[in-house]
Amino acid sequence: MSFDEAAFFTLHRDLPREGPGEAGDVAWAASVAGIAATARIADVACGPGGDIAALLAAAPEGHIVALDKMAHFVQAARAEWRDDPRVTVLRADMSVIANAHDLIWCAGAVYFIGVTEALRGWRKALRPGGAIAFSEVCWFTDTPGDAAREHWAREYPTMANETGVNAQIDAAGYEVLGQHRLSDVAWEAYLAPLDARIAMLRNGADAGLSAVLDEAEAEAALWRAHRQEFGYLLSVVRPR
Repeated sequence: MSFDEAAFFTLHRDLPREGPGEAGDVAWAASVAGIAATARIADVACGPGGDIAALLAAAPEGHIVALDKMAHFVQAARAEWRDDPRVTVLRADMSVIANAHDLIWCAGAVYFIGVTEALRGWRKALRPGGAIAFSEVCWFTDTPGDAAREHWAREYPTMANETGVNAQIDAAGYEVLGQHRLSDVAWEAYLAPLDARIAMLRNGADAGLSAVLDEAEAEAALWRAHRQEFGYLLSVVRPR
């Protein structure tokens, strides 16, 4: 489907987050990475800032630099966090991270660059001992059903399984400190508000918006029906 930016942001306006995740994921990753309360953290491709509160909870005396290339998301995050001096929100490309950080957090967006490419590119933006935590959609089975296989062949044809993700991490020169699959709770934290937004917009939607709503609804239904076949793997990694 071609990208209809106006319809996309009509759907996604005021959603709390742009992909699966929950505060517990951030807390777990920060613990595995061993960051200090004073840590400097980059929230890469931050969307509307859904993980900023959890990142601040992990580093209450630190600083969060949240960045996204989409102006709409930057505006939303700035509106939410403009009064907190511990947060800076920038409009920037995720492939270029300025300064050095103790933790780079990237929820569900590494696939735009590629795991190996992202980790190699971000290495120079890590302080000594720093870590990267990222979630990547991947296969949980080698025999997915037709519906899941056909969907991801269109959306992400190079999607790997967990072994493949680890091979890409290794190729970038990183070691894995910890990994876990995102839970159903993390998925529903994204999908439940999305469901409500779709229902609200259905009546009176024009053709462009209806197409966006249909696609979002189909993707949610696909995961709910095939959650054992694919999902997000959260990895915490550090340069070797």
